[in-house]
Amino acid sequence: MDSQPQQTILIADDEPLARQRVRRLLEDLPGYRVCGEATDGNDTLHKIAELEPDILLLDIRMPGMDGMQAAGQISQLDNPPAVIFCTAYDHFAIQAFDVQACGYLLKPVRKEALAQTLARAGRTNRVQRRSLAGQTGQDSSQLAVRTHRGTELIDLDTILYCEADQKYVTLHHTRGETLCDYTLKELEQAYPQQLLRIHRNTLVGVHFIRGLQRTFDGRHLLSLKETESLLTVSRRHAPHVRQWLEQR
Repeated sequence: MDSQPQQTILIADDEPLARQRVRRLLEDLPGYRVCGEATDGNDTLHKIAELEPDILLLDIRMPGMDGMQAAGQISQLDNPPAVIFCTAYDHFAIQAFDVQACGYLLKPVRKEALAQTLARAGRTNRVQRRSLAGQTGQDSSQLAVRTHRGTELIDLDTILYCEADQKYVTLHHTRGETLCDYTLKELEQAYPQQLLRIHRNTLVGVHFIRGLQRTFDGRHLLSLKETESLLTVSRRHAPHVRQWLEQR
């Protein structure tokens, strides 16, 4: 018999049939227990205070306070649940990381996708997230990226570098590579403290910068921690990179 405690889940959706469907899916997934249901944003906040769920499955379009507004308030709590959006609309995915959501599922929710997203949420529970944020003092922002598997949330402080190639940008991070449809300019403007421009085709994660070296033919190469790759620094951006290293 599994001795692991069950994680409690609050389902927030204004449609009764949608709540019932998610509840049925959860009944087939071991390790989880539905502790309650909410019908709008205000009800969700009250139920979180009352039930203290580990995970919140949250619809966005709801009457009164919607799910995105509720998630904004939830992210300010001292002990928030992990938030997973369940919505029929894909255009809110970019806003999801602003409210520290850990998953984004499109309706109708599939059991396999739900299981995978719940597993990711469970690997870093709310206590661990709070502890890590307090210990490191680092920005815990995440980047929401649409992939063939759905929406992935990638921790910014795991990104080694971002490389543009034709119309896509590849995020090279500590767990592998992920294609995204953001531009380098969008990423650079959104995260100037985490990503540094070294070339018109490349941004690097500042946490992984090791040093700058110059080759015999005058080119500049940047070395990174966690990888043996040497990245080309353009002549235009070399002074700024040197300045950043001197001010470290």
